[in-house]
Amino acid sequence: MTSTSVIVPHYNDLQGLERCLAALDRQTVPRSEFEVIVADNNSPQGLAAVEAVVGGRARVVLAPERGAGPARNRGVLASSCERLAFIDSDCVAEPQWLASGLAGLASFDFCGGPVRVLIDHDGPLSAAEAFEVVFAFDNESYIRNKGFTGSGNLFTFRRVFDDVGGFGVGLSEDLDWSHRARAKGYRLGYVADAAIGHPARTTWPQLRAKWLRIQVETFGLRQPNLANRLRWLARTWALPLSILAHTPKVLTCPRLTTTKDRLAAIRGLTLVRLWRFWDGHRLMFGVKRG
Repeated sequence: MTSTSVIVPHYNDLQGLERCLAALDRQTVPRSEFEVIVADNNSPQGLAAVEAVVGGRARVVLAPERGAGPARNRGVLASSCERLAFIDSDCVAEPQWLASGLAGLASFDFCGGPVRVLIDHDGPLSAAEAFEVVFAFDNESYIRNKGFTGSGNLFTFRRVFDDVGGFGVGLSEDLDWSHRARAKGYRLGYVADAAIGHPARTTWPQLRAKWLRIQVETFGLRQPNLANRLRWLARTWALPLSILAHTPKVLTCPRLTTTKDRLAAIRGLTLVRLWRFWDGHRLMFGVKRG
């Protein structure tokens, strides 16, 4: 009997979607016990191309409103089960991901697990890759210390989702949704075996695009009052200092095995923090990007 709906938002990444669906077919949970809904965000290839990749492995629905949040909401609307699992189309679920996340719902109202950075080549890492290996997707810290889980690795009940409401637009939707859920008294937990992988960004433009989105979303969560503006400015001015503060994390990261990779990670750390320092002021003072 089908008891779980897996929601996969997708936009313009047919290769990633293929890998995601292949991993879902390898879950330890019998395939007959869960449905997969691919919510396509109006990919330029067209819905027919997406359906051709999906084949009979999932149901495809169109989510015309741009954004991963609206795509997830559309997927939930089209789904039919009491338990909901969210994974992004560029992610690869480990075989025990679904079983472990669903087991976590015996103790929590919503939960998430690790997101591991995937490197698909041998040899030296780029600055972007090395930075992501050290700093990206620390979902355990997000859950235990910051009270939210990334929405690309999220399990919950339909009744909880309906009560909390859908994901927002133009802000950090996972942070916003988790905080709304916790404000209603729902319990958040970390499930160590509910693990997925996410490919590392490989170039500076890719990494900058990620942080451009995060900066805008994080800034959008704050009410536009003087106190919040000053907090944002203080946080922005701390970014250059954080390069020195976080360099020891680079030097002790077990996944970086060569001096060249550690230097690449420090270069990536410096690029990201100095760019965020500049962009934080741009957001603060309302300067449009060129």
